[in-house]
Amino acid sequence: MGKEQNLIIGLDIGTTKICAMVGELNPQTEEVEIIGVGTYPSFGLKRGVVVNIENTIQSVKNAVEEAEHMAGCEIRTVFVGIAGGHIKGISGHGMITIREREVARRDLDRVIESANAVLIPADREIIHVIPQEYIVDGQAGIKDPVGIYGIKLETKVHIVTGQVTAAQNLVKCIHGAGMDVADVVLEQLASSEAVLTEDEKEIGVVLIDCGGGTTDIAIFVSGSIRYTETVTLGGDNIDRDIALGLSTPLAEARKIKEKHGTALAELVSPEEEIEVPSVGGKHFRKVSRKDLAMVIEPRMEEIFALAKNEIQKSGYEDLAPAGVVITGGSVIMNGTVELAERILEMPVRMGIPTAVGGLTDIIANPVYSTGVGLVLYGAGYT
Repeated sequence: MGKEQNLIIGLDIGTTKICAMVGELNPQTEEVEIIGVGTYPSFGLKRGVVVNIENTIQSVKNAVEEAEHMAGCEIRTVFVGIAGGHIKGISGHGMITIREREVARRDLDRVIESANAVLIPADREIIHVIPQEYIVDGQAGIKDPVGIYGIKLETKVHIVTGQVTAAQNLVKCIHGAGMDVADVVLEQLASSEAVLTEDEKEIGVVLIDCGGGTTDIAIFVSGSIRYTETVTLGGDNIDRDIALGLSTPLAEARKIKEKHGTALAELVSPEEEIEVPSVGGKHFRKVSRKDLAMVIEPRMEEIFALAKNEIQKSGYEDLAPAGVVITGGSVIMNGTVELAERILEMPVRMGIPTAVGGLTDIIANPVYSTGVGLVLYGAGYT
């Protein structure tokens, strides 16, 4: 097997940044090593959805070139993440009779296909059908029924759908940048591969992935995904709040947030000051860092309050004793875990990509969770 065939590329096309991640599958250990990372500001998306094809193509090309240069390879095929308010998750159910009286691998494909037969509107398409459990002759909770005798095989599935045009535009941008798409992957499903442990998924856990344009939620119970939802608020909203609140350009607001931002105002001393450029960039003003935190905190509160609302709506609120794992570029600020625990009233930890080797010092950052997860998803998929 040539080296190129062992490469798996994840492409996280976000509202704020594009991240290309090159992973190499070690055939001996079956471990994934990250050997190339490329990031570039995203100039063509709004709330996770492509709104400018040309700008997105250019941003993708720049991120991919950087990753190629670092990894010393040519990127031809990618696993791409999809997010946005148009993504919807629904529950489905499939049922078949077993011909051979013993469940075979092909029966699993048949029963999942029968679960696909839900009525999906013409403007939407199925992105994933994720089996939650199998039921053989009424015996529920079976993870892998192959080899079990029975007459009737059923499955409960989680079906993720998205807008056809949103997915088409995403694929069009990747083709425009000269690459093919191996698969389109729900972003929170990808991130879960990078930051959740198998134990957490088994016990019951909530993943909240706070990106630039959206906050993506996924709930796992008994090892499989049960609920997905997207809140169309993210780090971009915080940047705009800072730009307005401190009268500074939007690009500077993002830098200020990344360098000095705190999600809990009470953690900051009122004496601490930072320099903030004025609109026009001519003058710098001194602003209390606490004032900055008081702009950020209400928006972070709102994001977690909306996430809490979704968790309650899901019906799985009491089935996640492992608590909440928060990840994504917008949670890196000091005080985010404490604020999240206060609002969500659940134990919270920060999710940092693990389970990979290679450039671990670079990727040990919540900003890379989706990119690393796409590579891990691709490794399992291939």
